Amino acid sequence: MPKRSAGLLLYRRRKGLEVFLVHPGGPFWAKKDLGAWSIPKGEYAESEEPLAAAQREFAEETGQAVCGVFLELGTVRQPSGKLVTAWAVEGDFDPAALVSNTCTIEWPPRSGKSLEIPEVDRAAWFPLAEAREKLIAGQRPFLDALHNLLASS
Repeated sequence: MPKRSAGLLLYRRRKGLEVFLVHPGGPFWAKKDLGAWSIPKGEYAESEEPLAAAQREFAEETGQAVCGVFLELGTVRQPSGKLVTAWAVEGDFDPAALVSNTCTIEWPPRSGKSLEIPEVDRAAWFPLAEAREKLIAGQRPFLDALHNLLASS
């Protein structure tokens, strides 16, 4: 059975539609930008409701809970085989207020040394065209789904 993740794509309407993305923390991602950003998301157990997991992961990765009307964007299969389900929700967030939880990784790989890193090291708002360049390829269908949902409403 493939691993499953759930996430939230926060959006706002300023001088057009903008989406909120996060950048993964740690030395592997430190110098990566294009194609490295993500929606706040994370894995969940079979016993957990995916939307509840998406809300939990958003709070863990940003330090802020989000509420509102959640619009399901669907599920996409990542190149790794992982299935990611996402919801969009309209809201706002000051990227300067980001407070991410931390995790421990082995760094350098196969060194036996542990390094504690933030899951997310920064966040930002992007117009859809720029978000498409920043977002990892496997999550780009969520931008199309959001655009189509908002265009039809």
